[in-house]
Amino acid sequence: MIVSQKMVTEAEMICQQRIPVLDVKYHLCVAQEHNVKVEVSPTSPPVTFFGQVLVSSESDSTELSRFETAESCSEVIKDPILEISPTKFIPNIRSGSFAEIGPRGSMDDEHIQIDDLASHLGFVFKSPIPSAFYAVFDGHGGPDAAYFIKRNAMRLFFEDANLLQSYDTDALFLKKLEDSHRNAFLRADLALADEETVSSSCGTTALTALVLGSHLLVANAGDCRAVLCRRGVAVELSQDHRPSYLPERMRVEELGGFIDDGYLNGCLSVTRALGDWDLKFPLGSASPLIADPDVKQVALTEDDEFLIIGCDGIWDVISSQDAVSFVRRGLRRHDDPQLCARELVKEALRLNTSDNLTVIVICLSSIESLVESSPPQRQRFRACCLSEDAHNRLKSFLEGNSK
Repeated sequence: MIVSQKMVTEAEMICQQRIPVLDVKYHLCVAQEHNVKVEVSPTSPPVTFFGQVLVSSESDSTELSRFETAESCSEVIKDPILEISPTKFIPNIRSGSFAEIGPRGSMDDEHIQIDDLASHLGFVFKSPIPSAFYAVFDGHGGPDAAYFIKRNAMRLFFEDANLLQSYDTDALFLKKLEDSHRNAFLRADLALADEETVSSSCGTTALTALVLGSHLLVANAGDCRAVLCRRGVAVELSQDHRPSYLPERMRVEELGGFIDDGYLNGCLSVTRALGDWDLKFPLGSASPLIADPDVKQVALTEDDEFLIIGCDGIWDVISSQDAVSFVRRGLRRHDDPQLCARELVKEALRLNTSDNLTVIVICLSSIESLVESSPPQRQRFRACCLSEDAHNRLKSFLEGNSK
């Protein structure tokens, strides 16, 4: 018997992952002892910004994930490829931060929170635009490296303030901005090598977020994390550089390092950091432990609600999507990013994090834009309405086949 009625299923689209390209070069060229020029040779595929092709030297993988626009959703967009087009969106920047020693015996985290960068640096843009700078540093081997980088951050990261004043959205400016920030990480690394007050066994991870107009640049070396909330969905803008991350493990082993029980060379839980010069090869040599950051650039739109950046004490116990949902609910209740940061830290403590905790919540849109979202109805099956006669024939058919 042929059954004329069918159960119709709707197909789900599963995004494919791209195989990462490894960047195994970490090239430093020292021009002078105290005036360091850093050259980094790009080796990764071209990336499109504002409709133009730029060359990126990132070494991480790209993963496209399908997502749900719901606060209860556990899926996250990781390391997105963003087709960026010019936008007229102007972020409404305000932020809050909170830090807690947690269960550790000492506080090795540091952070920077500047909502008006131009004023802080003492210059005026030709055309008024919002500018802000944020950073988190998670020290290891003691607090000295993280404290040194925080204390010298303006000198290290904004050596060329004139570049910021020439802000533009064209591809050439954005490439210069990325190169400048990437080289700042390497300058900071070299500064730690020369700093007598910081032990060669001391280091720090570093993550920075720079907002210029509608443009966001995130740079990361280590396992701090930046997560953008896009209409309630978590978009990860950084990659945790840990030995368990396959591209990093392959890079480390390619350069003669080894992973022992999840630790680089048996002693460090990250594969990228500033300092730690007793684990790095001499200048000019490719090293398993590097300071070269991954850099992401995003053109912000009205869909981008806030950014969370934090040290791994937060992310060890709270997923990116859960953090976004938690902060979003908090902003709806009281519209206070400072309180949201505090509440997120307390939630991580409740979940028994074992590390220091530092987090910054950066609002990009007004509270009115945080519209309620409901889970999308992903209908896996669409049932047909069967007549009684069809139902009986189908039942007879199934019973016949089971004999």
